[in-house]
Amino acid sequence: MALMLIKFDLKKRVKLAQTVWFMYWFAVMAGVLVFSMGLFFKIELRKRSEFMDNNESHFLPNLLILMGLITCVTNAFGGKICYDSLDPSKFAKWKPMLKNFLVSCMCFNSLLLMTALLCFLMRIPLQFTLTEGLKNGMRYYKDTDTPGRCYMKRTLDLMQIEFRCCGNDNYRDWFEFQWVSNRYLDFSSKEVKDRIGSNVDGQYLMDAVPFSCCNPSSPRPCIQYQMTNNSAHYSYDHHTEDLNVWKRGCRDALLSYYGSMMNTIGALVVLVTILEVAVIIGLQYIHSSLSTLANPEDPESESEGWILEKTVKETFTDIMAKMKAMGKGSKVEEGGEAVVATVS
Repeated sequence: MALMLIKFDLKKRVKLAQTVWFMYWFAVMAGVLVFSMGLFFKIELRKRSEFMDNNESHFLPNLLILMGLITCVTNAFGGKICYDSLDPSKFAKWKPMLKNFLVSCMCFNSLLLMTALLCFLMRIPLQFTLTEGLKNGMRYYKDTDTPGRCYMKRTLDLMQIEFRCCGNDNYRDWFEFQWVSNRYLDFSSKEVKDRIGSNVDGQYLMDAVPFSCCNPSSPRPCIQYQMTNNSAHYSYDHHTEDLNVWKRGCRDALLSYYGSMMNTIGALVVLVTILEVAVIIGLQYIHSSLSTLANPEDPESESEGWILEKTVKETFTDIMAKMKAMGKGSKVEEGGEAVVATVS
């Protein structure tokens, strides 16, 4: 018993072919959208690649770009088949390869679904790569005279201003790094000597943050130096007062930004996968309905179309039997080769 059997006449077949043709070209546009989103995601990652601890974060956007291109090509080819199905003489050349094409489309849909799953799961590795990348960025913030790192201060400042964040986890992370270059320190000053000598790494550490951490919406002038010294500022208590620097860490801000982007792309890929399944079903109906014409010489004769020629259980059993037969065949070939080798 065929799965979801439907009877077709010429009018229904023409309408089906036209509908599926339209869906295929809509799927081509969806492929362009997936390609564009992958390209946009790659550009956004490259903008802040200094804060990425590895290059593996670019795997997903590259995969999206590839999936988008394959989607466009596959659906354009499927649309051509649908168009030719209106003319039996043109459709005849596609019949031998149609079954293989449908199987390859099903495999591709599985890859699309895996790509969508990766979009939802990439937040976890991205969190770790941002943690290490931001730490390195803060460590090199002061190296404005070092080739290859001279841009880090500007990049980190612009990022903190854009995302309204400060530090890795919070503003206190800046207390653990020397972020002022040695060229701007007076080493003859006792205060500088004491600060450098107060830690084993010989760094000039202070309870202060860069200007880019300041919240311009605060009515009070920004307190970015001696932030834990209440006596250094009038009417100030760093334990209770609402600080006028950004409290949110940049890792959380970037993770939220990229996370929402990945969730949106993942949902889009899921919708594209559903559309792909729909066009495969439509093409299968076209293929089966044209293969079962009551009178192949009469295009107006009735026919039957289905998703599967047998039930799901029977189809699964047939597939398993074929796989076992292929396995036995390969074993027989290996055994034959072994016998030949022994004889020789």
